[in-house]
Amino acid sequence: MLQGKTIVLGVTGSIAAYKIASLASMLIKQHADVHVIMTKNATNFIHPTAFETLTNHKCLVDTFDRNFQFHVAHVNLAAQADLMMIAPASANVIGKLANGIADDMLTTTAMACKAPMLIAPAMNTNMYENPVLQDNLEKLRSYGKEIIEPASGMLACRDVGKGKMPEPEVLLQYILRTAAREKDLAGKKILVTAGPTQEAIDPVRYITNHSTGKMGYAIAQEAMLRGAEVTLITGPCALEPPMFVDVCPVVSAQDMYEAVVSRQQESDVIIMTAAVADYRPSTVSDEKIKKADGSLSIPLTRTTDILKTLGERKRTGQFLCGFSMETQNMLENSRSKLAKKNLDMIVANNLKVAGAGFGTDTNVVTLITPDSEKELPLMSKQEVAGRILDEIKMR
Repeated sequence: MLQGKTIVLGVTGSIAAYKIASLASMLIKQHADVHVIMTKNATNFIHPTAFETLTNHKCLVDTFDRNFQFHVAHVNLAAQADLMMIAPASANVIGKLANGIADDMLTTTAMACKAPMLIAPAMNTNMYENPVLQDNLEKLRSYGKEIIEPASGMLACRDVGKGKMPEPEVLLQYILRTAAREKDLAGKKILVTAGPTQEAIDPVRYITNHSTGKMGYAIAQEAMLRGAEVTLITGPCALEPPMFVDVCPVVSAQDMYEAVVSRQQESDVIIMTAAVADYRPSTVSDEKIKKADGSLSIPLTRTTDILKTLGERKRTGQFLCGFSMETQNMLENSRSKLAKKNLDMIVANNLKVAGAGFGTDTNVVTLITPDSEKELPLMSKQEVAGRILDEIKMR
């Protein structure tokens, strides 16, 4: 996701400094060009060689170090950066940044950097709660810097409270949100549904399907990365929801219907990927019929057609996208649904094609609108998500 992006990591004197090696490794795996700047205090917690080995770049510590290709290092690196993150950020460095003090390589680079800057404080709870520190953080916010809230828990000093640096996986998500994509969907409110629904037969059993939610989750994440305000309405899934997305968990088709319809009018785009159960048991406790062989025959009732309802209530300017799972006559059946349900686009995939459908990390789809058909090759669901959003943006 970070191909062609230059990420500058500033590491200060905190026990959490060692975790930034993991973050640097994660960024390299995202194909970012990673540079690390350390304060002298930070070198007491992790050696610069660790970062040099991971990034294949010299780790800068000394402002006047002559052992690298000649240029004004802090100015040159600041100009290259697509994003700068300072993590862990000590109280000392936060104070310097807030008050314009630039007396080492890290703070001089930060002073010269015009790229977005993320700051992750890490320190003792009492230091973090000190009004001076809080004033400095507020000042940095007023300068357009994003402050990542520290986590709570047992700190290295054995105190319990707020002040822990978030884990590298969390820091990575902040970087991706800021730098991975152009914000071409900023200002849009996008509602995505994902996963299966479950229709209870009794307290133990239920009717469901094989949907994993992967496609919907990929669309929600991609829309968030592109700057949209995203709501994800999800049936029961074994996936970790994307960060920075408003997640609404539901169970039954009726739950999903109510959640989607209540948010319809405030949404600019609705993308229904959820595989909603078509049937639910009707008056289960009274109408179970025991057959001669001991099995149960359960009367079923159709669930509400959410897409059809949305199409009937679609407001002017709202874009409505559905998904179609077909095993035969894919294009004909999908076009019929597009018209009958008043959709602007339907994403059709043939479940008989290898790499498509439930449970895979890839998909093979055709994007169908009233006036076009675009067949996409086999690609990852993240890539498919991007192409769907591209098509919606063009409309």
